[in-house]
Amino acid sequence: MSIQVSTPVNRQSVIALSQSKGEPAWLEGVRTKGAELAETLEWPTPEKVRIARWNLTATGSHKPQAAIASAAELPEALRELAGESPAGLVVQRNSANVLRQLSPELAAKGVIFTDLETACREHGDLVQQYLFQAVPQDENKLTALQSAIWNGGIFLYVPKNVEVELPLQALLYTDDTEATFAPRVLVVADNHSRVTYVDNVVSTYGESAQPITKQSIVEAIVKPGAHVRYATVHNMGANLIDLTIRRAVVENDGRVEWIIGDLHDGHTLSDTQSLLQGKGSTSDAKVISIGSKSQQMSLTTGAVHFGRNTESDMVTRAVMKDQATAIINGVTKIEKGATKSNGQQTEKVLMLSPKARGDANPILLIDEDDVKAGHAASVGQVNPEQVYYLMSRGISKKDAERLIIYGFLAPVVSEIPIEPVREQLQRLLERKLEG
Repeated sequence: MSIQVSTPVNRQSVIALSQSKGEPAWLEGVRTKGAELAETLEWPTPEKVRIARWNLTATGSHKPQAAIASAAELPEALRELAGESPAGLVVQRNSANVLRQLSPELAAKGVIFTDLETACREHGDLVQQYLFQAVPQDENKLTALQSAIWNGGIFLYVPKNVEVELPLQALLYTDDTEATFAPRVLVVADNHSRVTYVDNVVSTYGESAQPITKQSIVEAIVKPGAHVRYATVHNMGANLIDLTIRRAVVENDGRVEWIIGDLHDGHTLSDTQSLLQGKGSTSDAKVISIGSKSQQMSLTTGAVHFGRNTESDMVTRAVMKDQATAIINGVTKIEKGATKSNGQQTEKVLMLSPKARGDANPILLIDEDDVKAGHAASVGQVNPEQVYYLMSRGISKKDAERLIIYGFLAPVVSEIPIEPVREQLQRLLERKLEG
């Protein structure tokens, strides 16, 4: 069934926007094509979640932002999210980049870490080579529209044989509901390189603010023998709809790791997928989420095996409160010819309210015989025997339940590679669980 929702931009508006920012001609063409495609394509139709009822077109308008000299100029509540960032930091506020930093040592090695708009101007040939390689413009209305209106964003390129030891960080935040907030992230790890990238996606306005939709797309290109670890925490208000697509293309013996904290308070469409194109390529994805109030969420994690001897592992853990609803899909697809591949997935949902709903749907699509694949899924409440055991050790019932919930989520929290971000994630978990 098609979803008919109007498109908030057109050819003329994106041309005017691109020219006002002095973008190269090729990028203006990309935006124009996206706007034209968005007029004809349909929105994604995730299973059992009617996003047609969401306000998908409240994308705001482009608003320039003043640059800052350092993270010290950020609002106090955001400074700790930026961390010390000795390796590199990029900050986007609403529609534009306001800060970018990279250590001289990494710059001398050829590492590029900047906002995507700057990269399109200064490294156009490199960006054009990889942009839309993982997420085509014409996949659906969301991918087309985002390709037309994206702003700020992140571009990370690591040259061959370069290992970036310290994580590179980004802070993407919005404090104006009238401003477009549509970051696009492009990570390219060349042959036998290694990098960890971490971002925080945050809103700072109150829940009484007018509704707005955030659209973001992440593309990770993992070349032969490269290793990319991508960690992200989403923490935005209930008035904001979060539409996010993340996808990695992984070549021979490459590896991608996804660590995702979907702790957004509003409606959420989150789709994370690894395309294991190369022989011996691997993917590991860990996702946690907490649903509260009347929140609706569609959380999909997937891996498509094309190459031989490929491996994927996916773990999703969600906690549902109040009247929240979550549809959690794990999709492992092993294509014909992907012999000796192994795909495993686990989806677990912990229900804290009889009115909440959490569906865990493990899906295996196997087109090859000589492979391994497995899944596990569960939906249940806090185990009363575990609560009783902890209470017998002098712990109150409330604290016992809290400890069990934190233990349930620990396999993902412990994987966050930066201590301040890990601590922030812990605070967010406490806020959402006790709020």
